[in-house]
Amino acid sequence: MTVVGPFGLSVRDQALEADVQAGLAAVEEGLLEAAKSEVPFITGAAQHLVRAGGKRFRPLLVMLAAQFGDPDAPGIVPSAVVVELTHLATLYHDDVMDEASVRRGVDSANTRWGNSVAVLTGDFLFARASQILADLGPEAVRVQALAFERLVTGQILETAGPSDGRDPVEHYLDVLGGKTGSLVAVSCRFGAMMSGADETVVDVLTQYGERLGVAFQLADDVLDIASDSHESGKTPGTDLREGIPTLPVLRLRERAARLGLPEDRALCELLDSDLSDDTRHAEALAALRAHPALEQARRDTVRYAEEARSALVPLPECDAKAALIELCDAVVHRAG
Repeated sequence: MTVVGPFGLSVRDQALEADVQAGLAAVEEGLLEAAKSEVPFITGAAQHLVRAGGKRFRPLLVMLAAQFGDPDAPGIVPSAVVVELTHLATLYHDDVMDEASVRRGVDSANTRWGNSVAVLTGDFLFARASQILADLGPEAVRVQALAFERLVTGQILETAGPSDGRDPVEHYLDVLGGKTGSLVAVSCRFGAMMSGADETVVDVLTQYGERLGVAFQLADDVLDIASDSHESGKTPGTDLREGIPTLPVLRLRERAARLGLPEDRALCELLDSDLSDDTRHAEALAALRAHPALEQARRDTVRYAEEARSALVPLPECDAKAALIELCDAVVHRAG
């Protein structure tokens, strides 16, 4: 049994392991090449997060989905580069919006070079992804464009917040479907589509990716509260400090409104206070770690991971399917 990709994913078949490892190595080269510019300053900024590493979760899904067709088809590696470039570009923009100082264990681009450079570097990566995409054909362009529309819509809806009368938890889950689920779904779709897999298989893997993507982000929400060292390299409680309402916080507010318990209301008031104060932030983080809302968020994560696993049922039994199922287990494990 070998270990490959994020979360220590084990691949039991040597041929599959070789395909995945070779594919991911080619993607890494493609990312560095795509982030090059004739202007050295742009190259440095654009390669900043590429060189910082990362789980390469989306390229891994491209490689695994491609196993249901021809895994050596020429469009597979470029499509994996496209989805990872798109993801990286959104990170540059997210860090500006969130005023984040650290990403993947290094200074965020906005901290190092300022907001304007960070935003424009993200735009540069989007442009490079579009260039690669153009060579993959009009259907690939259409699929990516629709996913990108959903991604941006999700970001806007998150910024705007739920409309009057809308359940905040439902709104948040819809936001995640756009912000995270859409690109993870496209990763699976591209892998299957570029490999020439049957359309039914493409649809199954797309549905799987959508649900896994939401589960993946919900696990991050839990980790942001529960862990001492965040896997993404972000400081624990970053979203909490910035007042971003992730699922554990939303579940807390839901419980406070439903039960009216004084301790829940007190914690909500603490979260509404100025958490830039380190003492207050540490107090809020500790209280949320001990609160039932965190366990509810874990159960939500498990539910989406199980939905992803169930989506795979129609696929034939093979090592690639086993690896995709194991990713569902890995996401649940991350959430504790």
